[in-house]
Amino acid sequence: MSGPQWVVVRSQPHRENVAVRNLVRQGFEAYCPMLLRRVRHARQTRDVRRPMFPGYLFVGIDRETQRWRPILSTYGVCGVVTTGASPGSVPDAFIEALRAREVDGLIVRPGTPFHLGQTVRLNLPAFDGLVAEIIGLDDNERLLILMTVLNRPVKVRVPVAAVSEIVGG
Repeated sequence: MSGPQWVVVRSQPHRENVAVRNLVRQGFEAYCPMLLRRVRHARQTRDVRRPMFPGYLFVGIDRETQRWRPILSTYGVCGVVTTGASPGSVPDAFIEALRAREVDGLIVRPGTPFHLGQTVRLNLPAFDGLVAEIIGLDDNERLLILMTVLNRPVKVRVPVAAVSEIVGG
């Protein structure tokens, strides 16, 4: 297979940006997709840029003209994900799909059909058919819902897959 291929590189913890900078300086094409994540610390909430795949990045290599072993001695790099003795590769279509979802250097998550205040019906085994109100949305494909159990309001965090239908809102 000729032409550039994308290989997966493991970075040192929290040093993806150092690895990218040094790989680019060596003439490699390096790509670390970033997301905007909400971080809470000391009662403060901030939106910060974080890698989509913490500890990993992608490097484009033309195997006919570039050697991949110098990647191993690059500052910020732990190693290369290999299949046997040679680096494994990911399809170009995967990298292109990630880059197509980028806006201002950040990967944009696909829209969700859920919003605050919406009423949904659950399909969980213990709560099958129960109707609840969405009171919070999570980045990890989870919803914070408010439902009535034993005549008391209860907040529960459920996966998006637990919703069978949108009732109203």
